[in-house]
Parts: sequence; structure tokens; C-alpha cells
Amino acid sequence: MKRVAKPPPVERQSPTLDPAPPVPAKPPPDHRKRAVVGMIGIDLVLPFAIYYGLRLAGADPWLALMLGAVGPLVRIAVTTARSRRIDRLGVFTLSILAIGTAVGMFSADPRLLLARESWLTALIGFWILISLAGQRPVLFQATIAVMPTDAAAQWEQDWNTNPFFRKVFRIMTLAWGLAFILDAGARVIMAYTLPIDVVPLASIGLLLAMLFAIVYGTKFYAGRRLAANES
Repeated sequence: MKRVAKPPPVERQSPTLDPAPPVPAKPPPDHRKRAVVGMIGIDLVLPFAIYYGLRLAGADPWLALMLGAVGPLVRIAVTTARSRRIDRLGVFTLSILAIGTAVGMFSADPRLLLARESWLTALIGFWILISLAGQRPVLFQATIAVMPTDAAAQWEQDWNTNPFFRKVFRIMTLAWGLAFILDAGARVIMAYTLPIDVVPLASIGLLLAMLFAIVYGTKFYAGRRLAANES
């Protein structure tokens, strides 16, 4: 009799558990808002603190104002070293600081140094107004740069498809530009009429008041106009 070959043994596979569902990756941290907050703190708050700190220590107003520019210069240097390039805003700020420092070196008048802050706000105002001639005003670009991705994409779509949205945003941009120019004029008046040690504090107060008024004023205006257009 012929032997029948036995079939090969079937290996029993142990039951396997389904792999755990992948954990969605956390969205990368948004560094843009941190950069804006850091820039405000170093370029506005730090010079203010340096000035009054040196004045309490008995320093001359001219010296305190000149040393107040150290913080922004260090910020630009660190940012440039990290990214190995200097952005347009850095060039703009560096130019203002260089002009102000040059003026300070040739004049010992602290009121002239106090008035130099108006140059920055005036140039920002004119820059905002000039951007109205371009395809997109700088206010729109600056706003979507710090918005969440989904909201920024929606605004991009509204800009491309909604002429009324573009009109409202251009009016808001006009208001921002004029507000900065008026702020510059007020700073010159304060620099030459108020006591020297009051001017930095008044300048910070003026800036905060102007930003509060223009931010919430234009936000209220845009909300009402867009809501009325949709109804």
C-alpha cells in the first residue's frame, strides 16, 4: 500500500489586536502671535522702562532716551542672526533707529529725541495709506498673518470673491493710516509742550488709546456694514 503523504501542519495564528488608532498630531505652535507680542514688548515697553529706570538712577534725559534704543537694536540683531536674513519690518525699524540715533548724536536736545517717535508713527501711517494703491492693503496682510489657518483661509476667499468685503477693508485701512498720522502730530505737540519726564508716559498712553479706539472702532464698523450687506 502506498502511504498517503500527510498534509503539512497548519500553523495556528494567535489573534492580533487591532492597532490603536493614530493620535492626531497637535498643530504646530503658532509663533506669529508670540513674535508680535515680543516685538511690542521690546520696541515699546522696554525703552519706556529703561528711560524711567535710568531717570530714577539720576541719568540725564538725553542719555536715558538714547539708551532706550538698545532693546530694539538687540531684537533686530537676534532675529537677523536666527533667520540669517532681515525682513522689511526690521529694515524699517532699523532705519528709524539709525536716523534717530544720528539726530541725537548731533543734538543734545532731549525734546528733539522725544519728537523722533512721531517719525515712526507718521511713516507707518503713510505706509498704510500707500498700500491702498496695491492689490491688498497692508492691514489685510498683517491681520491674516496672525489669524488661525482656517479663519485666514476664509478671509482670503472673501477677499477674492466679495467686492463689498474688499471695500469695507479698504475703508478700515484708510482709518488706520489717518489715525497713525494724527498720532504723529499729537506726539510732536506733546514733546514740545509737556514736561520732559511726562512725555514718554503720555506717548504710551496715547498709543494705547489710539489703538483701542481704532481697533474696536473699525471692528464695530466692519461688523455692522458686513451684517447689513448680508441681510
